[in-house]
Amino acid sequence: MNAPYPPPPPPPAAGQDRTTLWGVLGIVLGLLCCGILGIVFGYLSIRDAKRSGRSPVLGWLAIVFGVLNIIGSGFLWAGGNYPVYND
Repeated sequence: MNAPYPPPPPPPAAGQDRTTLWGVLGIVLGLLCCGILGIVFGYLSIRDAKRSGRSPVLGWLAIVFGVLNIIGSGFLWAGGNYPVYND
């Protein structure tokens, strides 16, 4: 006789799952200003997605955009086109 499948994990309580929140914050910050924060929030999104059984796509996108932001900023800085504000 086959063993029964284990029951699926219970859904998180309302307001406890922050996978989407971390993913969207990571994407927005990774694209606009702070690549490091995009990577951090992307990691948090992936971690929460694994815990709740959801898709980690937003987290991976946040990490990719954060890394691209850091690389692009490095190229701008190395090329001398990085904005410097001197008063």
